[in-house]
Amino acid sequence: MRSISYLDAVNEALDEALKSDPKVFLLGEDIGVYGGGFGATHGLQKKYGTERVRETPISESAIAGAAVGAAMTGMRPVMELQFSDFITVAMDQLVNQAAKIHYMYGGKASVPMVMRTAAGSGTGAAAQHSQSLENWMAHIPGLKVIQPSNAYDAKGLLHAAIEDENPVMFYEHKLLYKTEMDVPASKYTLPIGKADVKREGNDITIVATGIMVKKALDAAAILAEEDISLEVVDPRTLVPLDKETILSSASKTKRVVVATEAVKNSGFSAELTAVIAESQISQQLLHPIVRLGGEFVPMPAQRVLEEQATPQVETIVQAVKQMMKEG
Repeated sequence: MRSISYLDAVNEALDEALKSDPKVFLLGEDIGVYGGGFGATHGLQKKYGTERVRETPISESAIAGAAVGAAMTGMRPVMELQFSDFITVAMDQLVNQAAKIHYMYGGKASVPMVMRTAAGSGTGAAAQHSQSLENWMAHIPGLKVIQPSNAYDAKGLLHAAIEDENPVMFYEHKLLYKTEMDVPASKYTLPIGKADVKREGNDITIVATGIMVKKALDAAAILAEEDISLEVVDPRTLVPLDKETILSSASKTKRVVVATEAVKNSGFSAELTAVIAESQISQQLLHPIVRLGGEFVPMPAQRVLEEQATPQVETIVQAVKQMMKEG
C-alpha cells in the first residue's frame, strides 16, 4: 500500500490492463507522446507501442465509432475524450450504437468498451469544457455509468469497467486528479453497482457523487466540531445504482441531503431523491429531502462565478445546519 494520486491510479490501471490482456488497447486524441490531455496515459505508448496506444484524429465521433466496432469484434477498447463536454459529438455512436447493439442483436453481440473522460468545473475552463453531463448517459438503457471519487475507487472500478461485457462511461473529475490516498500496488477490482459509506454518521445522510464526495467529507469534519454527525454515502456507480445502501443510510439518520455538481435542473440528484421518496422510508423522514446542485447557467470562466455556480463545502455546511434547526 502506498499513497498515489487519482491520476496515477488511472494510469496504473491502464498499464496493468494493457499488460494482462492483449485485447485491451487505448485510443484517443494526444494519448501517445503527449500522454493525454491530463496525463492519464503518460508513458504508455512508449511501453506498449502505437498499435496498443493509438493516436486518433480530432474527431470524437470517429473515436467512438472505432471503439464500438473494435469491441464488437472481440477487442476491449478504452477510448479517451479529453473533456466530457465533447461527448456531444459522439452521442450517436454511444447512445444509438454502443448502448443498443446487445439488445438489438438478441444478445449475440456485445460491446465491451470503456469511455474515459475528464469532467466537471474548477479549472476556469468555461462553458464548453466544464460541464457535468453524466446524467445524460445514466438516462440511456444499455450503458453503465461510473463516477469514482478517489484514487482507490478509480483504479479498482476502471479495472472492473475494462473487464465488463457492456459499454461503460467512466467519469473522472479534473479536480480529483491531484488528490492522493493509499492504493494497492497490485491489480484489484471493485464491484460495479456497489455504493460505499465514506463516513459513518447518525444525524444526516448526504448522498454525494464525484467531487461532491470530497466536499461532503470536508463539510462533515467541520460539522463534527459542532456535534453534528454527517454520514457520507458515495454511490460510486450511477448505473447500476445501489439503492439498498442509500435507503439503509436514510432509514438510519432520517434526514437526507443529496449533492451533485451537475446542474440541479433534471439532474441525477432528482433520481437519487426519488429512490428515497418512492420508498417506505420516506414516511420515516424527519425533514424533506434537500437537493444541492449546480445553478441552471452555462459554466462561467471567472473563478469566483464558477464557485457560485456549483455547491461548495460551505453550501453543504449551511444546508445541514438549516436542516438540523428545522427538525
